[in-house]
Amino acid sequence: MKVANSLKTLKSRDRNCRVIRRRGRVYVINKINKRFKARQG
Repeated sequence: MKVANSLKTLKSRDRNCRVIRRRGRVYVINKINKRFKARQG
């Protein structure tokens, strides 16, 4: 999982990426291709 300041570019890496808020943190997850994961902060 990448930790990044901005998730805008990481969201556009793949078509199935979704931005989700969990426990006050922002995540990019991808159900189809599991390697596209990122967290902000």
